[in-house]
Amino acid sequence: MSPTGSRRKRSKGDLTSQAILDTAERLLETKSLDEIAVDELTSGAGISRSTFYFHFESREAVLYALSERVVEGLYDNAALWLRRGSEPPEDSIRRAIAGTVSLWRAHGPVLRAAVRARDTSELVRGFWSGVARRFIDSTATQIEIERDAGVAVPGPPTARSLATVLVSMNETMCYSLSLSRKSAARDREVVDTLTAVWLRSVYGVSR
Repeated sequence: MSPTGSRRKRSKGDLTSQAILDTAERLLETKSLDEIAVDELTSGAGISRSTFYFHFESREAVLYALSERVVEGLYDNAALWLRRGSEPPEDSIRRAIAGTVSLWRAHGPVLRAAVRARDTSELVRGFWSGVARRFIDSTATQIEIERDAGVAVPGPPTARSLATVLVSMNETMCYSLSLSRKSAARDREVVDTLTAVWLRSVYGVSR
């Protein structure tokens, strides 16, 4: 922030990239990544093809950038449990999962496209593998911390194997939920269910 307290003015390049990303996210609401033509992205952003390729190498690179900004929000939600401090596990897990469900509702088309692109794009596959590894590693570490403190129940699964199952479960449930019509009641049901599974699996607590 400048000495006067004003925010740095976004450059023309920043605004162009943002226009491309916004157009891509809007198109992903009704089309798959493969169905979106570069010309649609340029038209929606009001730019030329050469300008598009100055900012992004491909449609996959656009999806990568979109995924990055959404995934940062997912990390922030996970941190509610990973750095829960003195907050009860149930409260922190519920808040973390509720935030994750909300992000999948808001950006479902982007996240679903990224999940599907793992099978076809080396760029997205590498990115998503890193995302999964980061979530699993941090979750496993937290489980071990809770076990060492006598708060969580011991195995028999290793912390990493349990973390892998729980993280995969969240992704599968949120992916499916994001395909359904928005429903506050359904979202609460999913949050309640996932919270109960995490509590039972990590802490041996039934709710």
